[in-house]
Amino acid sequence: MSKLKFGWHMPSFPVDGSSGPAFIDQIHHTLERIEPHFDSAWVDDHVIPWADWQPKDTPYLECVSTIAYFAGAYPSLKFGATVFCQSYRNPALLAKTAANLQLLTGGRFLFGIGAGWMEEEYRAYNYDFPKPAVRITQLEEAVQIVKKLWTESPSSYAGRYYRIDHAYCEPRPNPAPPLLIGGGGEQLTLRVVARYADWWNISGGTYANYAHKLDVLRQHCATIGRDYDAIVKTWSAEAVVVAETESEAQRIAAASPYNENAIIGTPAQVAEQLQAFVDLGVEYFIVRLLDFPNTQGIEMFAREVIPRFRNQVFS
Repeated sequence: MSKLKFGWHMPSFPVDGSSGPAFIDQIHHTLERIEPHFDSAWVDDHVIPWADWQPKDTPYLECVSTIAYFAGAYPSLKFGATVFCQSYRNPALLAKTAANLQLLTGGRFLFGIGAGWMEEEYRAYNYDFPKPAVRITQLEEAVQIVKKLWTESPSSYAGRYYRIDHAYCEPRPNPAPPLLIGGGGEQLTLRVVARYADWWNISGGTYANYAHKLDVLRQHCATIGRDYDAIVKTWSAEAVVVAETESEAQRIAAASPYNENAIIGTPAQVAEQLQAFVDLGVEYFIVRLLDFPNTQGIEMFAREVIPRFRNQVFS
């Protein structure tokens, strides 16, 4: 049996024009307040801002080094990547990096990976940007390499795009981090999820969209004989606003440029909206509060929303 869990999706860039050092202080300020209440913190894998409204010269945190730094500072939290872009690192090196993070954190690393999508970033950093079908095939090969390196010593694999030849990854992670695959592509990505994922994640979107993706995933699992219930369902609630009154929550949401499909309201109203996803099967929420760097919202979420779910368990 496992309890419903909550993670904080850390911003990777300041939203208020702060400098890099001031932004780090903002993250510390938040983590200090949520550490007793949240299960984890998550960092996305970009190197330039993904938001159209954010200047590209805004300070931006790199995923691996950020996780390593903050995991050392907050030992009661797990830290995850949501999600590594398979294109940005050799998959064998990524497997080794993840194994090392699992070792250094004492088993507190959560491994997330996806196919990659941000063409502007690929071009800026001189990564090849093949068509989606190729990137998803590369994702599938990368996942197989990661699994092999974590379980076989030495390991060999020959794919169309990636290969390893008698490679070692010592010490192998024990236990291995959960392998989370992010993405919602129905024909290809969710098929990879059905085959290989321990956890599945999709960011944002509506309740109806999430329910539909689950139906597709269920069909892919049935096709290959995978136990659908063995995959932990996670959801990144990318825009959450909680306040003492609904009108105040609406005011905060309206002031944010990133409020599409937002979860908005009082603690009771926010909990009710999240409960709908729990009823679909979500076991892990990763939330981004829109009033950051103000901590009033996330502290209210920790104090008045999370406790409403703490007794819910899953078999």
